[in-house]
Amino acid sequence: MTDTAALLDRLLSIVGPKGILTAPEDKAAYLAEWRGRFKGNSPAVVRPATTEEVAKVVAACAEAGVPIVPQGGNTSLVGGSIPYEEGREIVLSLSRLNRIRSIDALNYTMTVDAGVVLRTAVDAAAEEDRLLPMSLGAEGTCQIGGLISTNAGGQTVLRYGNMRELVMGLEVVLPDGRVWDGLRSLRKNNTGYDLKQLFMGAEGTLGIITGAVLKLFPRPRQSETAFVAVPSPTAAIALLARLREASGDQVTRFEILERRILEFALRHVPGSIDPLQEPAPWYVLTELTAGTRSDGFRDMLETALGEAVEAELVLDATLAASETQAGQLWFLREAIVESQGFEGGSIKNDVSVPVSKVAEFLERANAAVEAACPGIRPTAFGHVGDGNIHYNLSQPVGMDKAAYLDRWDEICHVVNEVVLDLGGSISAEHGIGRFKKDEMPHIKSAVELDLMRMVKATLDPKGIMNPGKVLP
Repeated sequence: MTDTAALLDRLLSIVGPKGILTAPEDKAAYLAEWRGRFKGNSPAVVRPATTEEVAKVVAACAEAGVPIVPQGGNTSLVGGSIPYEEGREIVLSLSRLNRIRSIDALNYTMTVDAGVVLRTAVDAAAEEDRLLPMSLGAEGTCQIGGLISTNAGGQTVLRYGNMRELVMGLEVVLPDGRVWDGLRSLRKNNTGYDLKQLFMGAEGTLGIITGAVLKLFPRPRQSETAFVAVPSPTAAIALLARLREASGDQVTRFEILERRILEFALRHVPGSIDPLQEPAPWYVLTELTAGTRSDGFRDMLETALGEAVEAELVLDATLAASETQAGQLWFLREAIVESQGFEGGSIKNDVSVPVSKVAEFLERANAAVEAACPGIRPTAFGHVGDGNIHYNLSQPVGMDKAAYLDRWDEICHVVNEVVLDLGGSISAEHGIGRFKKDEMPHIKSAVELDLMRMVKATLDPKGIMNPGKVLP
């Protein structure tokens, strides 16, 4: 039986008084998911300040047989960073590992601690006239290690790829306390297994990422934002193809939203505006960026949209005339997320399908959820340029919120059946965590699950790294 007091004393000796929290009021923020779906317990939240301290903490927990829940900014949407209610697990927060270690502008790379907040990393790259292209709503809170561990996506995946594609090297503390230093900044390194791939998207179940080498890019010199009314998702996908061709594939962001969720934002979120005079069933919010200045860049976009109007793919459009106007349009993207809470219960799905099947997914999923729950209000939006739809479902008007949310698993299963039939994924960018792990036998073959379990058993034979997450 573990002597918890002795372990906590040992951890205190490693990280010092500033590095360990045991009082309930100090631990509270680390034990609950921000949406309120998961709340756990832990004897302590440990906050090491260096990779060496992380390694010593992990070694001590491994020796004591005490499991560890690694935690970054705690912005997970699937409960991956929250301990279970039994309170056996130590929460290991990376928040004090927050140094920008170096920036190599000529190599277009930066090396950072895992606890660096995304916004901090983006700003540090910008100071060197470079771009770190990851962009998502939680950028002021989420941390680099968590983004890598969940293989986060965001709004610029279409142009730059998800987090997995932005990582060149990793530093990882293994479940026995050893440190693997894979902080290489090479674009070509063909020397066997690419070990870093094991830890990206593993959600802390195979080790703890403590540092990373990230790819940087030239900063855009031009940016054009357009808000476009379209008659259907089919038209939106056709418009995307046209814009990619017309611009030489310089479409950076391409978001879709339907009229209902725009009306939610207009109704509930101060500062929301309706950019066009006449309502339309669907809208596209897109950004194109160029690395050089050209007088013809805006003309190109206007011409492409004009041709799309003639082809009956576009009903109306407005182009931002300034950075301020562009900011107002992109504010809508965050406002639609905020607005859903004012409309009662919202059952959320983060799914992806091939881009060519987005329209079919929306048609079939809408019919399926309406059959399962008459009056349900689909509010689809998201990074449709990469096939990722945030397919959220607001409760029927007048229905009891608790009764509706009790049907979460049932209704998500209805959606997932459509997703899988179209060759899609039930988790596009949020991960599996606790929330979706019981779906894994339905979406992974027996061979895939066996391989995943073999990797887990090899790297973490004691099963102490974020147990009960990802694998059923």
